[in-house]
Amino acid sequence: MARQEDETLHHIVVVGGGAGGLELVTRLGDRLGKTGKARVTLIDGSRTHLWKPLLHEVAAGSMDEDRHELDYLAHSHWHGYRYRYGRMIGLDRTTKQVHLGPTFDEDGLEITPPRSFSYDTLVIAIGSTTNDFGTPGAKDFAVALETPEQAALFNRRIVNACYRAHTQKEPIRHGQLHVAIIGAGATGTELSAELHHTTRAVVEYGLDKIDPDKDLRITLIEAGPRILPALPERLSTATAGLLAELGVVVRTGAKVTEVTAEGVKLADGGFIESGLVIWAAGVKAPDVLKDLGGLETTRSNQLVVLPTLQTTRDPDIFALGDCAACPLPGGGFVPPRAQAAHQQASHVYAQIRRRLKSQPLKPFVYKDFGSLVSLGHYTTVGSLMGFIAGKSMFFEGMFARLMYRSLYKMHQVALHGYGKVILGTLARLIMRRTEPRVKLH
Repeated sequence: MARQEDETLHHIVVVGGGAGGLELVTRLGDRLGKTGKARVTLIDGSRTHLWKPLLHEVAAGSMDEDRHELDYLAHSHWHGYRYRYGRMIGLDRTTKQVHLGPTFDEDGLEITPPRSFSYDTLVIAIGSTTNDFGTPGAKDFAVALETPEQAALFNRRIVNACYRAHTQKEPIRHGQLHVAIIGAGATGTELSAELHHTTRAVVEYGLDKIDPDKDLRITLIEAGPRILPALPERLSTATAGLLAELGVVVRTGAKVTEVTAEGVKLADGGFIESGLVIWAAGVKAPDVLKDLGGLETTRSNQLVVLPTLQTTRDPDIFALGDCAACPLPGGGFVPPRAQAAHQQASHVYAQIRRRLKSQPLKPFVYKDFGSLVSLGHYTTVGSLMGFIAGKSMFFEGMFARLMYRSLYKMHQVALHGYGKVILGTLARLIMRRTEPRVKLH
């Protein structure tokens, strides 16, 4: 029997079920929703959640997204909050309502009509989107990597390209199985190494017309002077060396001016032949945040927030994660990283509890615990901040890989608890012994 909600309870609405938003709404539902202390609602335009740092593995085919996706409707039932399907298209701060647009299926039939939801406290956590900077051809010939659907699309394209090359009568042409990855941040860099392994694994299953060393090529393109520009230079240098050993071609100082069906044009007049292109350069907050209820935003559409993570023009609205411009004490803003979203979710949870008790709010303090970059099957490199007397320590190999995997496990524990995570991990280990190493369809 469906539970009835008490309309008189304080209503907390969280828009966006990414890493930070989902961790927040899970804690709110468990601690406030289930105990009848508040009503909690999650709004998201997708029906399932996948931890965004895993998208490069889905794109490469080393992970089946179906085994790692979380169903919002089921999760909300188990954790004491309500899930409502739809995308935010507007906000009325006077009446304190969030407006959602209609949703449609693949045949164009309406699933849900336009709706509005009232709130007492609103949290906006809708993440970020790819910024192609208006580059000609980017939308037509490159696949962005911001949703599970896009990652799965690229994986199908590369598997199809391998089948096509294996069965065609004519010889494999130069560039046909080349992949160009535009943007050498964490996503692009990790994808380059993951693809190097998985494309060869696909060929090993019997596509013997393809010569991996001759026909497969991966080029990582970065406009800046080095890859991983947001991470420590030592980490960037070590990763570049490892990619070079794998045969991944790294092009730094290379600005892309156009993407075509045949490849990528560069500002210096160069051209990189590529049958497959991924755009992983640049992020911005979603366009819906422009002039959203008159809230203050940056040039990249991020909501400007106070140290408490409340928006500057409305204390009843919080923002966290990639869509929030949270100032750092020494200047600049909190970086758009998973660890920041995790910390901000914990902070907003605590502040909402304080608001309900009419207590003053506390400022958010970001702690940088370091950086990790996974090169898939080959190795993982990283640095831990404050490891010894406030300094960072560089490390790689098995320890770094365990640390990298533990980040995802921490996210899973926040959503499911230790028991379910342990059982799920054991089940996947058993299943992997009966399945191919990469996704082949």
